Amino acid sequence: MSPTASQAHTGDGRADIPAAAHDGNVYGPALAFRNVSLVFENGTHALDGIDIAIRPHEFVSVVGPSGCGKSTLLRLASGFEQPTAGAVDVAAATLGYVFQEATLLPWRSVLRNVELPAELAGVDRAARRAAAREAIELVGLTGFENHKPAQLSGGMRMRASIARALTGAPEVFLFDEPFGALDEITRQRLNEVVGGLYRRSAFTGVFVTHSVAEAVFMSTRVVVMTGRPGRVAADIAVPLDFPRTPELRYTPEFGEIAATVSAALHDAERAHAPAAGRAA
Repeated sequence: MSPTASQAHTGDGRADIPAAAHDGNVYGPALAFRNVSLVFENGTHALDGIDIAIRPHEFVSVVGPSGCGKSTLLRLASGFEQPTAGAVDVAAATLGYVFQEATLLPWRSVLRNVELPAELAGVDRAARRAAAREAIELVGLTGFENHKPAQLSGGMRMRASIARALTGAPEVFLFDEPFGALDEITRQRLNEVVGGLYRRSAFTGVFVTHSVAEAVFMSTRVVVMTGRPGRVAADIAVPLDFPRTPELRYTPEFGEIAATVSAALHDAERAHAPAAGRAA
């Protein structure tokens, strides 16, 4: 495939992160929250005045205290929830969604779990099986196609969940803290897996996490939210080159950005604390 204006390239000619991820003047947003607020039927004020525009091929992580509405943003983007005020614009034909749990069907093999979305969409058996095998290879599960979920580790089950979402060739890929329950080594490996998929497929990514280090390692930007009702407290660029190797975490540049995100998160929590205390 020949290079396009939307792609930046590495020195050896392999497509790297598309330039659209760094150029907001040329490309409109792939996903935008425009003054979005959400109040649930029980009166819980989840989000207030959220304005976030995510350009095509950006990878944006969202961090904030528990209950601040991070996962709710993904539910709004996917259409599972509707805002009370404002608008959510999604300029994508296909969405991928990876949940906090792998949500695999225990009676189906890895291959049959991964091909399930295409099966439900009516794709013929040969085509959906080919797509599933390709996705399984991309996430490093070749050889485990016939294993049931109970025969897999937690990290492998999450790889299968990511592969299942990949079969839809998502233009916007939503990740709802998928690695939170995994050990640190497995988590870092899956960070690298998703980073490799991002470079290869150039999807637009939105990644919810509680880990500042994970957010910085994965992303082109990190959005920091306040406590409930969630508001945008900071929007911090991560100008680090791709591909990102594990050693990046130990560099001064990485540490400086992580410290900036941590400080913004601390300030957001501290600013919210008095109001939370009065409500208690």
